[in-house]
Amino acid sequence: MQKCLIGKKIAMTQLFDEQGNVIPVTVIEAGPCVVVQKKRIESDGYQSLQIGFQDVRAKILNKPLKGHFVKADVALKKHLREFRLDDCDTLNVGDLLKVDIFEIGNKVDIWGTSKGKGYAGAIKRWNFHRLKETHGSGPVVRHAGSMGACSDPSKVMKGVKLPGHLGAERVTVQNLSVVKIDVENNLLVIKGAVPGSRGSIVYITDSVKGS
Repeated sequence: MQKCLIGKKIAMTQLFDEQGNVIPVTVIEAGPCVVVQKKRIESDGYQSLQIGFQDVRAKILNKPLKGHFVKADVALKKHLREFRLDDCDTLNVGDLLKVDIFEIGNKVDIWGTSKGKGYAGAIKRWNFHRLKETHGSGPVVRHAGSMGACSDPSKVMKGVKLPGHLGAERVTVQNLSVVKIDVENNLLVIKGAVPGSRGSIVYITDSVKGS
């Protein structure tokens, strides 16, 4: 069965392996998640699981969302996410998913919303080089430079890399390794960096590349 969880990024830290090498890791509070809805090929045209994460007060949710949880007879949850799975016959509405569905050494894909960095120039946003700082470059050494020919096509072509909003977008990091699991505290320790700031919500699935 494919695995999926919703979690909250706690912090980054480091561990040491048996040889004394430093392993940078991200600690994620993953689950427990509850199955809120199950979609089937016969009725919906595809199969998936909708799972919920983090309890929430009733006054926070609107009536349609409350009714969704009442119909499933599960506790109210703050975060909902649907995961398309190839096989979800073993799970039913109301089942709990915890970190123990993963094992140490598993490969996972994690996606979330990256940190927002506001309005950024071409050097920070697209890794452009500076212009030369000699022979009259003027105060424009960090500008984007030439944007195209003057006579033909006489315009800036669509898709040119320019200054603009940087970050605060969905980012997926693939093929990360599970280094450690703390079932008692619902903690998943992942090798490497994960998108988002501390406290942000991340989504964990089996890696599409890893074995």
